[in-house]
Formats: sequence, structure tokens, C-alpha cells
Amino acid sequence: MRNICGWRRINMGASAVPSLAPGLELDAAGWCLQAQHRPSPNFDARTAGIPVDLLVIHNISLPPGEFGGSYIEALFCNQLDHAAHPFFEQLRDLRVSAHFLIRRDGQLVQFVSANARAWHAGISVFHGRERCNDFSIGIELEGTDFVPFADAQYAVLVQLTAALQRRYPIVDVMGHEHIAPGRKTDPGPFFDWARYRQNLAAHSDTAQLRVVSGIDGSQAQNIEK
Repeated sequence: MRNICGWRRINMGASAVPSLAPGLELDAAGWCLQAQHRPSPNFDARTAGIPVDLLVIHNISLPPGEFGGSYIEALFCNQLDHAAHPFFEQLRDLRVSAHFLIRRDGQLVQFVSANARAWHAGISVFHGRERCNDFSIGIELEGTDFVPFADAQYAVLVQLTAALQRRYPIVDVMGHEHIAPGRKTDPGPFFDWARYRQNLAAHSDTAQLRVVSGIDGSQAQNIEK
């Protein structure tokens, strides 16, 4: 198991340009040096020759609508106590993971190397390509479809997006709802895509990135510098 690396929180206003010091960096093995590492067994190898060119943004809370605690990490690591809450019984046979989780306070947790295939997208399609897990990186935001996300989450998400684009040929960013319409609804209506795009535009490392703008995922906007 990897060591837990330190990280720094930056308190920011809603209109501020997000930044972390000294920034986020991924090593050649696909692990973010500034994240807390909780390796999940729920992953497999990517198919050789398929570029990783898509980011997928999700939301998650366990129990639903409750924040904090260790239940998300426990789910992704197959260590969830199913007796701890009535909702958890329906998760008993679930084997899922994401590459990253961004907590409400901006804490960044990594479960799977970005070089590997996490099990986050499920049945999905993007521009005619099925099995989005094959070519995507999944980022979970602690939250729900019904409440706004925190300033710290946007700040870390922008820095993480930039770090991933430096390491992988990321071209597009979509929500889970856009690649699995009718099946998934996250990150939901309270994720501010316009704010995310604006903050990315202020970042020097996010050139040539397209971020979803249409409600149904049919439209995307290039990040303009």
C-alpha cells in the first residue's frame, strides 16, 4: 500500500481563480503525489493502444445525502459494513471504484492508478464508443444532485484536470449523466459547468480541452484562453 501523501487546502472565494501550492502532479505510475492513497481492488488493466482521452465527473454520498465519514472509501475498497445503514444492504454485491474522490473540504483521495481501468462508468457510450471505462478517468465529487458543490471542490477539480491533461491525452470532459443518459443523473444540475470552464480557462495547462455544455451532452465548448 502506498504512503499517504500530504496536501494543502486553499480557502477561496467563488470567483477566485483556483490554485494549489505547489500544484498537483502525477507520477509515471499514474498516482497523484499530493493525494491520499487508498488502493482499491476494483480495477483491471486498460486495453493496450486505446488512449485515455475522457474525464468523467460523478457525484457520490454515503448514506445518500450525508457527507463525511469513511463509507465511500469503504465501498470502493470492498470493506463496507452493510449493517451500518439500511441503504447499504443493496450495495452488498457491488464492486465499483473511481480513480479519484474530491471531498467537500477539497481533500483528494485516489483509489486506482490513472494508468489502470477503474470501474466507474458502467454501461456507457461516448460519441459512439462503448465501455467508457476503457478510455476514461473517473472523478467522484462528494455531493448529490440536490445541493451545490463546495468552492474547494472546484479548486481541486481544476488542478486535477490540469495535472491529468499533462500526463494523458485528455480531450473531453463529460458528466456520468451524459455518457449513461436515462441510467445516471450525476453530477446533476447543481454542478456548475460554466464555472468549471471559466476556471479552466484561467489555467495555463488546459489548452485544447472540450467541456460539455449541452444538457444532454450533445454540445461541448473548447476552453478559450
